Amino acid sequence: MTTAFYSHPDCKRHEMGPWHPECPARLQAIEDQIIASRIKDFLDYREAPAADLAAIERVHTREAIERVRMNVESLQGIGSGYYPIDADTMLNTHSWTAALRAAGAAIAATDAVIAGELDNAFCSIRPPGHHARPTEAMGFCLFGNVAIAAKHALEVHGLKRVAIVDFDVHHGNGTEEAFLDDPRVLMVSFFQHPFYPYTALHESDHMVNVPVPAYTKGDTVRRLVADKWLPALNAHKPEMIFISAGFDAHREDDIGQMGLVEADYAWITKEIMSVAREHANGRIVSCLEGGYNLSALARSVVAHIKALADLD
Repeated sequence: MTTAFYSHPDCKRHEMGPWHPECPARLQAIEDQIIASRIKDFLDYREAPAADLAAIERVHTREAIERVRMNVESLQGIGSGYYPIDADTMLNTHSWTAALRAAGAAIAATDAVIAGELDNAFCSIRPPGHHARPTEAMGFCLFGNVAIAAKHALEVHGLKRVAIVDFDVHHGNGTEEAFLDDPRVLMVSFFQHPFYPYTALHESDHMVNVPVPAYTKGDTVRRLVADKWLPALNAHKPEMIFISAGFDAHREDDIGQMGLVEADYAWITKEIMSVAREHANGRIVSCLEGGYNLSALARSVVAHIKALADLD
């Protein structure tokens, strides 16, 4: 197995204030845990390029993109400070570059996996993406990294069917909105409900989004994956699978109130890999979303990567 690890120092330069849980230390904690777990030498480290605007425009309106760019440029003119996109989402002078690197990592990983250079890839990136709507940034997210990569696979590489798996504690409303009318994309997810972003839930043949109550634990999640996700994934026969890999459903993460542990993330990953091997030549690109308890995040990411790289 060849598993790549995509990241870039620019992703650590975006920050939203010392109080904010979506912080640069998240990426450092992941990198430190990879070293401590002695798996670094088994990964293909790759630097994330910046995404082209044309790739971002396949998902987001030009107005949404320009709002981020122009407000970052205004901050750069001042030399410091923050611009609030919403109550939870801020821009600093490095946010534009970080957002381009985050989307660029997902796109580059997609290209490399489809080309057969890699079996799969994990993108350790921020800002995250699954709340970013086609028309606006929100919920810590500027651009929809996974949605952009999935569109790239469809429109540039000509894939006919892809799947997006989202196991963040929050509903990936931006990803859902981007593909609500596109049956080429199957989205499967679970998420705590009721909970942020409090958006309407859509159910269709290609939107298998399963709300669960607070305090749901791993055994329940494993059953819903087996009963809801896997039949839908196997029926869809995706040619590639993208993962919105949020780890804030971990029992130690105070952002949510679910009860998953590292073994649950490893199990879910292995089930996704089985589907990918059956239908997609094993092709998977996974992108970091949430996860805010630094220790739990880092341990869970390592469990996820070890499963992707078949290192268990």
